[in-house]
Amino acid sequence: MSEIKTTCSRCGTQFSAEVPQSVNAALASDLKEQVRSGELFKRACPVCGTVNLLKFPFLYYDTDERLMIVLSETPLAADGLPEGFTGRLVSSVGELVEKVKIFGCGLDDIVIEMCKFVTCQELKKDVTLRFVGTEGADGEMTFTYPENGQMELVAVGFNVYEDCAGILQRNPVIRDSATGLATVDQAWLSRFFR
Repeated sequence: MSEIKTTCSRCGTQFSAEVPQSVNAALASDLKEQVRSGELFKRACPVCGTVNLLKFPFLYYDTDERLMIVLSETPLAADGLPEGFTGRLVSSVGELVEKVKIFGCGLDDIVIEMCKFVTCQELKKDVTLRFVGTEGADGEMTFTYPENGQMELVAVGFNVYEDCAGILQRNPVIRDSATGLATVDQAWLSRFFR
């Protein structure tokens, strides 16, 4: 655990919070769920009670899923991850939570980014989609995006995931560029579709 200082977004009070620097999700299922829900990154202001989202460098790794995700606002490079591990670099808590959900559903985040790209094309909207989860017998995927001050949901059939996986299989250069501690998001994917 380490101690960080933060400032309340409402009243401006500065306060300290103890936070973990890392979580091995395979050994701490309770902390895995707190990461997945985002609760690990929230603290209430001791003066006004406002819940604040904390920003701090964090390492999430899961030896069962062979996954390592680094939350850092500073760009990092890392080669030589443990054999068979997937490494991801994210810059926000929202991105971290999304990656944990994607891999927790047994899905590939590169394919999911392709699904987001295709879905935005179908919606004819330039929005930032976030993966929420899968439901139903056919594994329908749910994404969310902000619009007019509300969060909108869009359901996408699992056939879109399968189609996008096929596209990536035919274009191995995309997957090959996501080695080491890679940032896999819409900006990264857009480099291949200009």
